[in-house]
Amino acid sequence: MAQINLLPWREQLREERKQQFLVSLAGVLVVSAGLVFLAGQYLGGAIEQQGARNDFVRKEIAVLDARIKEISELKKRREQLLDRMKIIQDLQGNRPIIGHVFDQFVRTLPDGVYFSGLKMTGASIAVEGAAESNNRVSNLMRNLDASEWLASPNLTEVKAVTAGALDQANVFKLTVKQTKPGAELESDAVNAESNTRKSGGGGKK
Repeated sequence: MAQINLLPWREQLREERKQQFLVSLAGVLVVSAGLVFLAGQYLGGAIEQQGARNDFVRKEIAVLDARIKEISELKKRREQLLDRMKIIQDLQGNRPIIGHVFDQFVRTLPDGVYFSGLKMTGASIAVEGAAESNNRVSNLMRNLDASEWLASPNLTEVKAVTAGALDQANVFKLTVKQTKPGAELESDAVNAESNTRKSGGGGKK
């Protein structure tokens, strides 16, 4: 006796398509999971590699910072050494001048006057001392003004001080400029030469 399939052919086709869809969906899910896993592995490796690069860059930056700091310290030491060398050179160059200046102070010091302090700042010299009378101080000022190595004496303070029952002295403070013999002549010559150049240039125009 022949067998007859009573199921509709459409429902059977629908079931087959459904099974194919499920199989395809499962395959897509498996492939997607694999791709996600591979992408995660790749990103993890890239992040780890970038972290290693960042660590290397940080170490190199720390080394460069240390070198920059060392260079700054070396520049600072170099400037200090240059300043010291300049001071030494100035002292060596001014040594003969200072000798002349002290010699002039000795030569211009009148009787009855003595110095208690000298302070030199650049070309200006502050002098403190005492004299038996104001006339002695006046003599000192005239002597300083007549010196070739000293100029422009300026008396800033003078007052009478009684040291004992009979002793009395005039304490004074003054300033004087240190100069060189012939400095005014050299300055006049430079100014004259400058004026000559200016007048000559004007004639050419």
